Amino acid sequence: MPVECSSLRQVADLLLTHYDIHARDLPWRAPPGGGARPDPYRVWLSEIMLQQTTVAAVIPYFEKFTTRWPGVEALAAAQDAEVMAAWAGLGYYARARNLLACARRVASEYSGEFPDNEAELLRLPGIGPYTAAAIAAIAFGRRAVVVDANVERVVARLFALSTPLPQGRDAIRAATNAITPNDRAGDFAQAMMDLGAGICSVRAPACMICPLSGHCAGHIAGTPEAFPVKAAKQPKPRRNGTVWWLERVDGQVWLERRDEKRMLGGMRGLPGSHWDRREADRGGPPVPGAWQAFNTPVEHAFTHFALTLTVECLRVEEDCIPSADGEWWPLAGLADAGLPTLFTKVARLLAREKA
Repeated sequence: MPVECSSLRQVADLLLTHYDIHARDLPWRAPPGGGARPDPYRVWLSEIMLQQTTVAAVIPYFEKFTTRWPGVEALAAAQDAEVMAAWAGLGYYARARNLLACARRVASEYSGEFPDNEAELLRLPGIGPYTAAAIAAIAFGRRAVVVDANVERVVARLFALSTPLPQGRDAIRAATNAITPNDRAGDFAQAMMDLGAGICSVRAPACMICPLSGHCAGHIAGTPEAFPVKAAKQPKPRRNGTVWWLERVDGQVWLERRDEKRMLGGMRGLPGSHWDRREADRGGPPVPGAWQAFNTPVEHAFTHFALTLTVECLRVEEDCIPSADGEWWPLAGLADAGLPTLFTKVARLLAREKA
């Protein structure tokens, strides 16, 4: 049962009225109502961090970044290694590299001011159609069609759109366009996000308290959880690799800086085989020796593949000098090395084994 054309105008009004009362208090937002607009830098930073990452996970990183680099020009002047280390643990590390590239472009080509329209925003590194629309709407009040995963779910249910994803995304975007108002575009986008994150959840949506339930075709049909329709997931391919833990007798571990062109590029990490390539090359450890393999592997899931890492360890004297570029790092301060989650898992495994 589709939403009646006469109801389309009411959707935005009902949702904005609800948002004015129930908007989430988030550190990158301005209060609803259009009085003061949020800082474009903070909107941009939050949107990059929120890509495939939860609000709860992002908030402490956002606060850390904005305290250390309060504006885009401060971030543009930061050292790559500092930013990559500060990003460690948030995942999807290409975002951090694009973050720096974008900040430097805004600082050098736009005098430190973000462009206020989608077309110009799309020219910046790391900004795709969704992010450009979100920044244009939220930071600058431009009418833009903002569709993230939460909005996708809300709109698919509201209109009972039955074309499976990803093919159904064009219809979802068209339907979102139909209900997006000309004014308060930023508030509307955030209201839709909040509705999807809270009331219109993936499972057991709270339809009884939803401001749009009277207009929602999925709810009226009694099958809101049937939308959006998704194609069957294919199992992730699995890769195997080896990571080498080289530890000196004085409590230092050998870390390497990963190549910029590889996964986790620019980050500190443990030496290992080329597991990030389709045809993995085991290569060799940083120094020869009687390496001991742990019986327990490390399991990690990336977006497009699952990884099983065998951990091999070797303890050496203080005068050991590996041939590859890298640095010795004190075990007591390993938390300050900015290791990606994958390598943090290895360190935790070894800590448990030693305990």
